[in-house]
Amino acid sequence: MSLHSGLERPRGGSPAPLRRLARARVRTRAREVAIPVCTVAVLFAFYTVFSVRRHDLMLTSGYDLGIFEQAVRSYAGGHWPVASLKGPNYNLLGDHFSPITATIAPFYRIWPSALTLLVAQAFLFALAAYPLCRWAQRSVGRAAALTVGLAYGTSWGIASAVVFDFHEIAFAVPLLAFSLAALGERRWRGAVGWALPLVLVKEDLGFTLAAIGAYVAWYGSRRLGLATAVFGVAASLVEMFVVLASVNEDGYAYTQSLGGDPATGTGSVPERLLAVPQQLVWPEPKVHTLLFLAALTGFVALRSPLVLLCLPTLGWRFLSGNASYWETRFHYSAVLMPIVFAAFIDVLARRRRAAEPGGPEVRRAAKASQRASLGITAAVALIVLPLFPYRAYPDLFTTDPHVTAARAVLAAIPDGASVTASNRLVPQLTGRCDVVLLGYPQMRPRYTTQWIVSDTKAAPSGWPMSAEDEAAVLEDARAQGYRTAAEQDGVVLLERTAAAGAAP
Repeated sequence: MSLHSGLERPRGGSPAPLRRLARARVRTRAREVAIPVCTVAVLFAFYTVFSVRRHDLMLTSGYDLGIFEQAVRSYAGGHWPVASLKGPNYNLLGDHFSPITATIAPFYRIWPSALTLLVAQAFLFALAAYPLCRWAQRSVGRAAALTVGLAYGTSWGIASAVVFDFHEIAFAVPLLAFSLAALGERRWRGAVGWALPLVLVKEDLGFTLAAIGAYVAWYGSRRLGLATAVFGVAASLVEMFVVLASVNEDGYAYTQSLGGDPATGTGSVPERLLAVPQQLVWPEPKVHTLLFLAALTGFVALRSPLVLLCLPTLGWRFLSGNASYWETRFHYSAVLMPIVFAAFIDVLARRRRAAEPGGPEVRRAAKASQRASLGITAAVALIVLPLFPYRAYPDLFTTDPHVTAARAVLAAIPDGASVTASNRLVPQLTGRCDVVLLGYPQMRPRYTTQWIVSDTKAAPSGWPMSAEDEAAVLEDARAQGYRTAAEQDGVVLLERTAAAGAAP
């Protein structure tokens, strides 16, 4: 035995050094992922708490959280994504091509609530920080990883999306982040692999995939890049003009918003295309959006070719006659955030590589420039954070008595009932009832649901109707045979009576 042991030890090595080596590798790996993982965890917790509290305070809306919950609920039941809030038996695939939202359905079956969608979105937005932080740490350093995580996580594009319910573009944000990190590290197949699912997120993102393909073709594999670019363009065109048009009998609903005078959104597509240079800088909200994008990194990101991947999204937004697309509000800029910060990392990494062959003075100057860029980016993040939507919720952890009263009224509506509801009340019901929106043109007048519930005190905000119009609808419904079933603090619940006819 002793002879055998003696012969085996030189061949296999001592187990103690091997264990120390394994532990060292684990510690090294832990240090490498500590900042990215902690950043994701902190952002996920913040986004989740904020989103859940907004919903608990009835600050979410039927347009759009209620719509997406109806779609996911249909997927969970094994059906097409029908959203009655958009119209009777409306297939949401005829509005936007977003089959990727079906991936939430298994979780929704476990937890059938609008909160499932909000938590999923919080995770997706937070997850995008991981590849960005990892790339920044590997190529620039830990300070860069911390700064990028802070700046991305608090960026106005993500903040505006978090405070505006749930949208399918949440899936695109981490996909782009992983793809862009791979692009920056010249992992061409990985970049394309992460970007390919973008065509399942929204119909316009095929053009972003095409831009990624063009980048790969220019800087790396020409064949892979060109194939990706062709596929991306073809996918978007097929989704817009074949798939969506076949589901929606009116064709692709958003082509009508393209074309026309930059201020009015009217005119032909050729006329609008000729006015593209003007449309990039006017009207004024477009200038604000471009400046806020560039200011995220102190204008440093503009030095990277990666920033050009913003053009497909900015292009369709600025070509549109819908003024909401031009602004920094809502969720439209969320997909631009990983692009801008990836471009920022790319610039810092290029500077560092360029300084390595130089002497001590060159390296010191490069480090000073890097510290200045990181300091400016961190300062912008801290300055801009209070200016954007989070500031509108100073009482996030205080429950207003009005909310308590509204919940008591909603509790009187039985599960499975058909309900017409105010916009703010819709997502409180879509998980257990068939809901349409009170006052939406397609739903007026539609006194066919079993219940009508209106928040006359807090919900009316001018959309889809004024408080006066909503009150008039309630009076008209009473005249049509509805009776007041409950009323607390301005929240009115009407029930359809036999005199009005049986509800369908």
